[in-house]
Amino acid sequence: MFPDPIIKSRLEELDFARGLAILLMILFHLIVDLKDLYAYNLDYLGGFWYWEGKLSAILFIFLCGLSSTLSRNSMRHGINIFIWAILLTSITYFYNPDFYIRFGILHFLGISLLSSHLIGSLQIRWLLLLTIASFIIGLVVAASFTASPYLFPLGLQTRTFTSLDYYPVFPWYGIFVIGILIGKLFYRSRQPYVSIPLPKVITWLGRHSLAVYLIHQPILLAILYLLHKK
Repeated sequence: MFPDPIIKSRLEELDFARGLAILLMILFHLIVDLKDLYAYNLDYLGGFWYWEGKLSAILFIFLCGLSSTLSRNSMRHGINIFIWAILLTSITYFYNPDFYIRFGILHFLGISLLSSHLIGSLQIRWLLLLTIASFIIGLVVAASFTASPYLFPLGLQTRTFTSLDYYPVFPWYGIFVIGILIGKLFYRSRQPYVSIPLPKVITWLGRHSLAVYLIHQPILLAILYLLHKK
């Protein structure tokens, strides 16, 4: 999801794709804020806006897996992201202990990056099997409930489970592994495929995606408050 500063020679096309994912995410969160805080007639639990938000997440997860094949220290990067995830959990719990981020996309990406060194060393056929297994397990756990309140990172929920943002290991790990597959198959030489100049604003967003992710919501809330203030 987020660029690793250890990569000295960046691939601008990946930053650009990550920047597009950031823009999709900001737009989705704008829709959520307008609906939940200002009662706009918008539906983000289904239809176009639901899939727009999921497309953003899929792009982030895929690019995170791909970028892990180019990074020299994905484990350190994963620890950094997971620390921010825990901080967001603490902040959202303080705001609303009944509905906070228990295992959001940052938690998922942090855990995934911690595993990327081991997973990235697997042969292609094993990566394909792992991808298929992740999706199958995801389908199974999505149709199941558990009495244990501690298995939600894997996708097993209790009937009363809630989370402000939720991206469990299964089935989302399959998307991450697909990113690793593409990285191993097409970016072994670390050479770009796009030679035309790409919009600097979007590539800048992709290059600083962690910072943008962390600050965009407070900025959105402040702007919406000022626009709706009477």
